Amino acid sequence: MCRCAGSVTAGSILLSETDTGRGGQPHRPPHPLTPGDPVLDLSYFKFRRLPRQVLDLEYLEKLYVCGNRLRDVPKGITRLQGLRTLALDFNKLDDVPLSVCQLTNLTCLYLGSNRLMSLPPEVRNLQNLRCLWVESNYFQRFPKQLYDLPNLRSLQIGDNRLRTLPSDLWRMESLRGLWLYGNRFQEFPRVLLKMEQLEILDMDRNRISEFPNLHHLPGLRLFSYDHNPVKEPPRVGEEVLIVGEGAEEVLQVRERRREAKERAEKEAEEVAAAAAAAANPVIHGILKKLRMSSALNLAVAKEKETNESVPSTTPTGDENGPQNNEEGAESERQGVAFEEAELGYDDGGLEYEREELICEGEVYEGYEGAELEYERAEMDYEYEGEEQERP
Repeated sequence: MCRCAGSVTAGSILLSETDTGRGGQPHRPPHPLTPGDPVLDLSYFKFRRLPRQVLDLEYLEKLYVCGNRLRDVPKGITRLQGLRTLALDFNKLDDVPLSVCQLTNLTCLYLGSNRLMSLPPEVRNLQNLRCLWVESNYFQRFPKQLYDLPNLRSLQIGDNRLRTLPSDLWRMESLRGLWLYGNRFQEFPRVLLKMEQLEILDMDRNRISEFPNLHHLPGLRLFSYDHNPVKEPPRVGEEVLIVGEGAEEVLQVRERRREAKERAEKEAEEVAAAAAAAANPVIHGILKKLRMSSALNLAVAKEKETNESVPSTTPTGDENGPQNNEEGAESERQGVAFEEAELGYDDGGLEYEREELICEGEVYEGYEGAELEYERAEMDYEYEGEEQERP
């Protein structure tokens, strides 16, 4: 199938007399090509050769010439160095045109449904190629020239005449998708078990009666083995989607097993959460009590230290003595308040959970709130020596 897509059609090219169909009439009404459009679709117009006007479109990035009658591609196509995608499916090519091998920026090349039996050595020039489709041709041997394409990730070589694969195929380390359907394999190629990077493997419509354990392919995500004379589905990883006879039953069993596992994990999480909820109040209360005791001890120590620095009497005869004494006490209260703010209370307050907290010989009972907030303005501290009789 040709991958034809694009906003420019063949009708947008002004055809010459040699590009017309029978009777001297063009296949489509002639219209000028839209300047600068990077996509051109010339599919299914029965061209015997590529219209020469195309060779001047150096801004092209995608060119589709599927379903025509091309036997070759002109050398002038090498001027289209901006091409990233070239589709030549369903033509009459006996060989890959050497001019195509000079398009070094190609990333996708489609050559399916032609008459190819091999690839030229010059295909090694396509160092940027990521996707190559040569399905429905006449390959009897795997083309080793592909080993020299370091970025090739997708190889479609189905519907050919392959019976074996080379033992060093594992050298294609970048390959992620390999389509081998419709060939003549009677045994599963063992070299594929060394290609751990494969994600898609299609072995449909071969003559394989038994598949090995495919757990050796940890990267595999899709394996198709339909229309092979197998007795049972191959063994694959839990994450692999399989397509073939008996695959539906395997997938159903896997789904039921997965659901049962998820239910068990959910129940285990609920039990663990319940156990944690039951244990947390005790641990949390102990930690709070320790933090509260430490904080209050520190506050008392600070208070005593402050009290010791306060003078117990006011000098006689100083008219401003009482006033200064009151201002000093107020300043000390503020100092204690600021020091209290530096004690490192978490979240701005200490939490009590209706426990008796015994600190410095005093008992605090029945705190109701989950959080007790101290308002500095309402905190009443008493200091030794503060209440002095004024002269």
